[in-house]
Amino acid sequence: MSSNEHPSPFGPLQGELAKMMKSNLNGAIKDVDKIIELLENTKAQISQDTHRMSLAMTTLQNPVKQGLDAITDDLKNVTKAQKGFGKALDRAMPLRELPVEIDTMEAHTGYVNRAVVMHLIREGQFPTAETLFREADFGPNENQKYMRQQVADAEEDQDMDAEDENMTDRDEVDESLTEKFREMYSILDELKDNRNMEPAIEWCAAHSDLLESKGSSLEFDLTKLQFIWLFNGTMGKGLQDDLSRQTRAVAYAHQHFGKFQRRHQKEINQLCAAMVYGPNIASSPYGHIFTINTTYEQVAESFTKDFCSLLGLSAESPLYIAVTAGSLALPRLIKYTHYMREKKTEWTTEQELAFETPLPSSMIYHPIFVCPVSKEQTTDKNPPVRLACGHVLSKESLDQLTRSGKYKCPYCPAEGTTADTIRVHF
Repeated sequence: MSSNEHPSPFGPLQGELAKMMKSNLNGAIKDVDKIIELLENTKAQISQDTHRMSLAMTTLQNPVKQGLDAITDDLKNVTKAQKGFGKALDRAMPLRELPVEIDTMEAHTGYVNRAVVMHLIREGQFPTAETLFREADFGPNENQKYMRQQVADAEEDQDMDAEDENMTDRDEVDESLTEKFREMYSILDELKDNRNMEPAIEWCAAHSDLLESKGSSLEFDLTKLQFIWLFNGTMGKGLQDDLSRQTRAVAYAHQHFGKFQRRHQKEINQLCAAMVYGPNIASSPYGHIFTINTTYEQVAESFTKDFCSLLGLSAESPLYIAVTAGSLALPRLIKYTHYMREKKTEWTTEQELAFETPLPSSMIYHPIFVCPVSKEQTTDKNPPVRLACGHVLSKESLDQLTRSGKYKCPYCPAEGTTADTIRVHF
């Protein structure tokens, strides 16, 4: 289906949104400040000479009236832009009846409440999450252990000892998980707002083995950033300061880079070679490495991802992903529902949609691999395997090609044994 047949409803809204963003209250606030300044100046004049009160008040009338008129015009422009955006929104996304004949989540209120609580905790809205956690209905008793299990799994992944492994009180469990995210936000605030990498580096050092096992380069990225920060220092303050900066950076490199040589030798070599250029680093071949204006945000994003990963959680809130995916699918769902009503038929298959929902690649978590030999989709029982030459087949296809434990790749002259093959996980 082409995009011309179903153009995005958000395209026409961009112009109106731009107008609304420009028509803000800044102008009105400035006009109010001007009037306040006029009144204060007049008050100061009158306090110095009370005989000039009548003249001062007469002089004040026109400027104040003009200021009030300007405020009125500013507010009119804001209101006009808001109404224009509202009308454009109604035209682009008309109100339609939602298909509510069957509410699949009606029997799962507890799951919905837990998803909301987890989302609030992940977003740092701790007081709200704690209140909802105490007051919400989490469904049957057997499902109330969800939050406790989340924390227990996270502590097991991090090889942490729980103070009480048999915790059953929901408020205590909520506090345990909340404290972990409080720690995360505390580290992020230092990293993004204060450019202080020490708390993040200390956290990485405490979980170095786990991060290494997951293939994370976060600890090196933070150490590298700290090295660059030390090297940059206060550039341009003189030769003595340049030498001091380089001395601090070299000392830091000697102390911390050794543990990263196996995986990041090339990057370490580049950082060390760049020091030859000293104060001229910006114009050197390594200048791009030492430009770190956006690096803090990138490292903060990586830190959030790895922190959540060690807790057994995804980097993005599942509730946000579910709502976003549902919003993308909703127009097609509404159209399909109206079509089914007209045809007086219904979709009877449970837990499955009758149509494909186009989602961005970032929301595709289960890629499908089709064996190029059998043309069949791989499964857990018939997984994809990588041959020594790099080509990937399904296990059943490989078994058919194997003779006495040896095979010949169907796509290149390479030969090998089944012992050389590796199962592929997408």
